[in-house]
Amino acid sequence: MVTRRRALTIFSAVALNLDGPASAAEYPSGPVTFIVSFPAGGSTDVVVRALAGPLQKQLGKPIVVENRAGAGGVLATGDVAKAAPDGLTLLAAASSLAASPTLVKSLPFDTLRDLQAISLVFRTPLVLVVDPQLPVKSVAELIALLKQKPGQINFGHGGPGSAIQLAAELFQAMTGTQMTGVSYRGAPLALNDVMAGHVALMFADAGSVIGQIAAGTVRPLGVSSTVRVPALPSVPTIDEAGVPGFEAVGWTLICAPSATPAPIIDRLSDELAKAAETPEVQSLIIKLGTIPVHSPSPAELQKFLASEISRWGDLIRRAGVANSL
Repeated sequence: MVTRRRALTIFSAVALNLDGPASAAEYPSGPVTFIVSFPAGGSTDVVVRALAGPLQKQLGKPIVVENRAGAGGVLATGDVAKAAPDGLTLLAAASSLAASPTLVKSLPFDTLRDLQAISLVFRTPLVLVVDPQLPVKSVAELIALLKQKPGQINFGHGGPGSAIQLAAELFQAMTGTQMTGVSYRGAPLALNDVMAGHVALMFADAGSVIGQIAAGTVRPLGVSSTVRVPALPSVPTIDEAGVPGFEAVGWTLICAPSATPAPIIDRLSDELAKAAETPEVQSLIIKLGTIPVHSPSPAELQKFLASEISRWGDLIRRAGVANSL
């Protein structure tokens, strides 16, 4: 005989089993919005917009891309962290997401508690480029020059905590050199001054300097990834060029509010992987000077995000990077 309590238990278990798959199968109930934490035109924005086409076909609902730049990605991240956990509002974040918890004194959210990583779309290698008039043609020659002139050579960057500043700070720490950082309101302005000879060098997104490298207006010495960049096959990695273990690679990560149901997170992970692996998107990622990746599971990505927050937080503290946000 089935007691009333037993019947309720069975009913609850069946309801839970039906509820999970049904919510994933019915997802999405409306348009899906990707909030990009940087202005239009950057590699993250371009690739997310390219993903929108195949995703729209796969999900059967409109895909909307909105740019909400400001405060190094903090504004966009806060908006998504507070959004309804229904999988309809997603964050397309760059690796500054990992710097913010250390760099910003009072974040309006807890990155690991309020966000769930879903998919790693691509990695963004940086290129160490110098003014062609600087008398160095290799990483080894640059290190030698920096040691001869400690603190006398400037590097440009896009603001405190930016990926290109942290790469330069890591380079100094691993080579025992000292440079003077010059902060700009964005990487393009810093690159302009390297080309004009006002600043000696900088780390720049690979995609943003491919044309300048080809034109000879900057000289590449090495890339920050541990593998060469397909779009710049003749440029060695900095690891190869004499700084063993050097790696400072940006990334683009898709996240959702942390309370989003697991079936929806898993569905999104699968659908994003399919969209990212289409030939058109893969070709675009390579053309932009970025590196395609096979995304780990959401659980593994959450651990990756935690490790990146720890890694770059340690460097920010050691380097004494000022909090300006």
